[in-house]
Amino acid sequence: MNDKALRGLVVGVCASMAGSGWCVDVDQKSDTQLQEMVIKGDKPAVPANLPATTEGVTAKQIAESINAVTSAEVIKYLPSIVVRERYIGDRNGIVSTRTTGTISSAQSIVYADNLLLSNFLGNSYSYPPRWGMVSPEEIERVDIIYGPFSVLYPGNSMGGVVQMTTRMPERFEAHANLQVFRESFNLYGTNENYDGAHASASIGNKIGDWSIWISGDHIDTHGHPMSFGTATAGGGGTMTVTGAYRDTDPTGAVRVITGGYSIDHTVQDNGKFKLAYDFSPTVRATYTLGVWQNNSDTSVDSYLKDALGNTVYNGNVKIDGTNYKTASLSPGHAESEHWMQGFSVKSNTRGEWDWEAAVSAYDYNKDISRTANYTANNGVDLGTGAIRQGGQVTLMDGTGWQTLDLRGEWRPDGDLKSKHQVSFGYHIDRYELNSNTYTVATDWLTGAAGALSSNSKGRTETQGLYLQDAWRFAPDWQLVVGGRQEYWKAFDGSNYNSANPNPYKQLNYADRTDTAFSPKVSLSFQASTNWALRGSLGKAVRFPTVSEMFQTFTGPGGIKTNDPNLKPEQVVSGELTAERALQNGLWRVSLFQEDKQDALVSQTDTTVSPNITSIQNVDKIRTYGIETALQLSDLWIRGFDLSGSVTYTNSKILQDTQHPAYVGMVQPRIPDWRATLAGIYHASDRLSYSLAARYSGRQYNLLDNSDINPSTYGGASSFLVADAKVVYKVAKQWSTSLGVDNIGNYKAYVAHPYPQRTVFANLKFDY
Repeated sequence: MNDKALRGLVVGVCASMAGSGWCVDVDQKSDTQLQEMVIKGDKPAVPANLPATTEGVTAKQIAESINAVTSAEVIKYLPSIVVRERYIGDRNGIVSTRTTGTISSAQSIVYADNLLLSNFLGNSYSYPPRWGMVSPEEIERVDIIYGPFSVLYPGNSMGGVVQMTTRMPERFEAHANLQVFRESFNLYGTNENYDGAHASASIGNKIGDWSIWISGDHIDTHGHPMSFGTATAGGGGTMTVTGAYRDTDPTGAVRVITGGYSIDHTVQDNGKFKLAYDFSPTVRATYTLGVWQNNSDTSVDSYLKDALGNTVYNGNVKIDGTNYKTASLSPGHAESEHWMQGFSVKSNTRGEWDWEAAVSAYDYNKDISRTANYTANNGVDLGTGAIRQGGQVTLMDGTGWQTLDLRGEWRPDGDLKSKHQVSFGYHIDRYELNSNTYTVATDWLTGAAGALSSNSKGRTETQGLYLQDAWRFAPDWQLVVGGRQEYWKAFDGSNYNSANPNPYKQLNYADRTDTAFSPKVSLSFQASTNWALRGSLGKAVRFPTVSEMFQTFTGPGGIKTNDPNLKPEQVVSGELTAERALQNGLWRVSLFQEDKQDALVSQTDTTVSPNITSIQNVDKIRTYGIETALQLSDLWIRGFDLSGSVTYTNSKILQDTQHPAYVGMVQPRIPDWRATLAGIYHASDRLSYSLAARYSGRQYNLLDNSDINPSTYGGASSFLVADAKVVYKVAKQWSTSLGVDNIGNYKAYVAHPYPQRTVFANLKFDY
């Protein structure tokens, strides 16, 4: 069924091309340029002379066609892009690109106005980009840069770069937005509606040389169960319970499901203050201050009942005459307050010299998470005292990162038409992990921290120098050559675990240093007015993160293990791209290949409770494929715009010394096929309709590819979902919209369940 649906998407794209007059030559005045095709004046907000494929989405497209509550959702129709959002407001949304999966957060980069949002303290679902620092309503546009072909970015760009550009006013403006939504979720014994609301407001103005922007964003949302408890045979149970569900797990084994957990009610607030001053028409200083707060309660939904109808959460039980041990349902609570600051001074003379200096900092001012111990009564004493059971509390206050960038541009001929355009710069970043877990003797929710149970500490620092020359050696040819030299060190790494025997309770790790040079080259040819060709080749090196080397954790929710001796992962990536300017759009085809050495792979076993996560180096992985994308405006009739993409990827493990049996296996979380199709019809200046579809094909969740049954909890399934949105402009400043995501209520999984059918209603004010 999914293959037929995919073929339908492909046929739809091809039929659109056939009927659009796409082979007609464009007028000689069409806005094209060698390094990037510019359609209808929507120029990507990316660095000049970028030797890579870019795709983007504008604020207008977001408002008209995307049911976006968070900034992570605005890129879901771009080619080869998936963001792992398990529910609206999910704080663990990882970007998946052509060559990276949804568990590799450190293999792509997310920026907002050149401020780093990616959390390179780790490389897993626990370290996602800080999407909550940006509201969808403040976005001006988002651009994706595919591949590690620019020296301006570190090795984390191997998967790609997401660059969000937010609004800065040119005159007085004010905006307000109110959004409500409901997800209808039905899986195992959970059949509920999960509601949420989203509100945002902003105001900005430009007065003389000063520009100011102030905004606030509030989300209050209830998510469905992210995980489900499983029972383990044994345990000597004497209590007979009913209500359990039996199904087949991803590996084909029969399992018993006892209930849902990690049912998150999250309240998130984001405040933003931006101030800019123009020293001259060509030099601007900008200061950004952002704060993000979160208050989260995760509850459980046990399906088990005893003979008297009482709910049973954990313990030794008897199900259908067989003894089982259940230990996976425990509630939790989290509170966070994170601060982000950035300051930059930048020139834009477009003459011989331009420069920029930028500094940023991200601080976990407060980060507390509490979890109850596994008990039969869900962490609450059912006796007369009604005192909660004990648990543990983890504090990450003081964790964070800082960055500094110095950039320059030299154009020897004095303007943007210079035959040589030289980019150079210096970068430094510092990351610090400070995670401490304590036992809580009684009352896991409010009790004081007791004895230290475990901690993980460590720091990394990376310095980089880069140089690049974009040389237009002939009217239709340009060669971009450059290199990036990086110096890395990891230091002050340690673990403590009270459960370990002496002398292994406290482990202090030796400091490490390393260097890497990453060359890049790209050749572009404007073959004709309508055709542009480009070939790019680049190396990228990603050093291990603090948590991959130093963080270990044992608790009710899961177990993480670290490895202080992990090697850096290195990739050599290549891309061949052809772009065709159409009469009313753009068609692109890209061939890509990535050879990865010592790949850093995070693996989580969700078939056991608690889950176990480990990191390992895989010697060699090769990923190659083809991606085609199409953009058309005023197709068939005036006001109908269509965009679509199809990507095929083959990603295989070529060598794995630690696990030779994995050779030939598919790299986890890389689908074989991906496709998007999105249409917008502007019926009038006041009314628009949009319909979109997203497809993701077969993928694996485990390195050994033993998950032969992907379409179930714990698996990584294929999916085809359709979304729709209607926008009506009620008055000059007022608009309203209705939308539906996952119209067909498709049940899909990325280990955890993806959202089922969700409806949206929105009221918006713009002045």
